[in-house]
Amino acid sequence: MYDFTFEVGTKILFGKDQLEKLPKEIKKYGNRVLLCYGGGSIKRIGLYDDVVKLLNDNEIFYCELDGIESNPRVESAEKGIQIVRENNLNFILAIGGGSVIDCAKLVAAGVYTDCTPWDIVISKCNVEKAVPLGTILTIAATGSEMDNVSVITNLKTKEKLAWGTKLVLPKFSFMNPEYTFSVPKKHTAAGVADIMSHTMENYFTLNDGCYLQDRFAEGILKTCVEYGPVVYNNPENYDARANIMWANSWAINGILDSGKATDWSVHAMEHELSAFYDITHGVGLAILTPNWLKYVLNEDTVSKIRTFGINVFGIEQSDDEFADANKAIDTLREFFNSMEIPDTLTKVGIGEEHLEEMAKLTIEHKNGIINGFAKLDEKDVLEIYKMSL
Repeated sequence: MYDFTFEVGTKILFGKDQLEKLPKEIKKYGNRVLLCYGGGSIKRIGLYDDVVKLLNDNEIFYCELDGIESNPRVESAEKGIQIVRENNLNFILAIGGGSVIDCAKLVAAGVYTDCTPWDIVISKCNVEKAVPLGTILTIAATGSEMDNVSVITNLKTKEKLAWGTKLVLPKFSFMNPEYTFSVPKKHTAAGVADIMSHTMENYFTLNDGCYLQDRFAEGILKTCVEYGPVVYNNPENYDARANIMWANSWAINGILDSGKATDWSVHAMEHELSAFYDITHGVGLAILTPNWLKYVLNEDTVSKIRTFGINVFGIEQSDDEFADANKAIDTLREFFNSMEIPDTLTKVGIGEEHLEEMAKLTIEHKNGIINGFAKLDEKDVLEIYKMSL
């Protein structure tokens, strides 16, 4: 196990009756708020009205940044920064899922810099101060409510990149599973796939001695396997939604990769799919992951993939390691299929036309090679794309 530092400073307020505490939490940091949200689902479920009433009743001034995209654009962050500066705002409240929260993080980081938001994303600008922010989570998927990472899309350059700084770690996150009841089935399924992918990116490593972290990861994966189909078929099952929501936070808040050397392989490949085609992130991950595992299956990786199948899916162990590992991968694919997630790139409108370009960009953004569960170069990434068609 490698040396590590683990710290999570986000206060979680979990459950049905926590929202009344929102004004008190905000006033610890400011009283002039930028309210960030997406397409309007928070209005349909009544959450917008509840939040606005709390702000008004407690004399908290607010402005709005709405319409944040599902793959948040750098232009939305630019707009948010302008609103904060023009209105002298001192706190950001993101209401929604990972896309809204990720955009809010870039707004928070960009307010006190002289550079463009995209310069922050591509590490051309050093962030030394950020506007404090909090979140109200409405979909379980990305874990952005409890980490310091943000993913932003630039359609002009066809790039979707991750960046981060501890300065944008949310101060607090309100997590009420009831707010996820109305999430459409396809987005619920994609969210479960996203949570599982975050977990698997941290789980599939070699020779690091991180027994405890791997058992944590298997617990999160088993939770998704147990409750993913439940929330898909019974969206108002509170306990199922609660377990998926809590698994979401712990999949990516740093506990699973503590003591490990990780280099996320599938996310790097999927980010190019989203940048070129604007597909749902979790769907892209679900399509790529089984094919990635098939491609990297070898003498070094077989034992870990087999263990994954036995401990997560309950596959019966045989005398053939490779047969067990292949069964594990096939079972993962079948699990995603059970929630009607598309299983090929063709089914989401992606053909061969940009595969070579996307493979090249994937490796360029990883500085020449993916040093993950297995090393991948441009040729390897292209082959995995082709396997996924």
